[in-house]
Amino acid sequence: MNRPRTSGFLAIVLMSGSLLAACGSDPERLATSQRARTSIPPGRGDYSAYPAAARLIAKLEREEGFDPAYLARVISRAERQPWILDVVNRPKSAQSTGPNGGWTRYRAKFLTSDNIRNGIAFWRRYETVLNRAQAKYGVPPEYLVAILGVETRYGGYMGKHRVIDALATLAFDFPRRSEFFTRELEAFLIMARDEKLDPFQPRGSYAGAMGMGQFMPSSFHQWAVDFDGSGRRDLWSPVDAIGSVANYFADHGWRSGERVVVSAQVTGPAAGAMDSGFDTSYDLDALSRQGIVPTAPLSPGQKVSLLQLDAKGGYEYWLGLANFYVITRYNHSTHYAMAVHQLAQALRSGHGPTIAHQDLRAARLADL
Repeated sequence: MNRPRTSGFLAIVLMSGSLLAACGSDPERLATSQRARTSIPPGRGDYSAYPAAARLIAKLEREEGFDPAYLARVISRAERQPWILDVVNRPKSAQSTGPNGGWTRYRAKFLTSDNIRNGIAFWRRYETVLNRAQAKYGVPPEYLVAILGVETRYGGYMGKHRVIDALATLAFDFPRRSEFFTRELEAFLIMARDEKLDPFQPRGSYAGAMGMGQFMPSSFHQWAVDFDGSGRRDLWSPVDAIGSVANYFADHGWRSGERVVVSAQVTGPAAGAMDSGFDTSYDLDALSRQGIVPTAPLSPGQKVSLLQLDAKGGYEYWLGLANFYVITRYNHSTHYAMAVHQLAQALRSGHGPTIAHQDLRAARLADL
């Protein structure tokens, strides 16, 4: 890929020691900015002369009160990662036109004996925290643990790539999603400043997702919480991760005490020709006329999604409820949400009965 023409803006900023952001009204922020500016040396990274980087610096100086010299030093040390571009530009494989067991293979990645056993151990270790999260946000522990299990194996695989390198690469060298990743890079730099993090320290996925719950930086600002009372929101902390995922679910409409999915009994060929997926919406009467009925009672007039899963040996059909849709807000995939649900059910079965009513009430009172 041809490099853009060199911009002199970053070079000028790097040499200047007097370009401070207009943040004098916030002495603590100014002091932090001054310390950071002197502690991070300039570099000769791939983006030290990018016009897009200069525009980002100017925007953050204008809108967020950043010291442009500090930002220029940070971005001058970000490194382009060609392998990330290879991954995101890789052609998508052709979709299958018939059953091939794709769901069975996907499910097998997460519903393993090790993942279930480790999830139960994690649950027991953080039981008090999970109960407190359920009391405050209404989300059962098994779903919070399952999200962390699917995302990072309960913190075992959180990504090893510098987040700033991943986001800079995608913001400046991936035109198709440049706008999105530029916003994420902005959010990351603000997060690093506000949480007093070295911007080169956080590691994450190749797309910039971070921590046990794999939040993108913009999601951090919207839903991360300080659940351990440390004064910082730390996505790598199990306690903060639990609270943050619970807050995410609650804010996206999780309905406490309601089911997630119900299996469907199908007679006749009509189901195979119908639109399916987490974003479909059917009423029960319409489905019944097509030979599709829930295997457990549902409220009359309730809207459901029709889920067709390509299982080994043939299609499975399920009816997704409101809480299933909430899980897809975390990852827009029917397979993902069903894997989270089935892992949650396996964890619940292995862990044992839900917490007693009085324990849940005590957790609620402790959180007031």
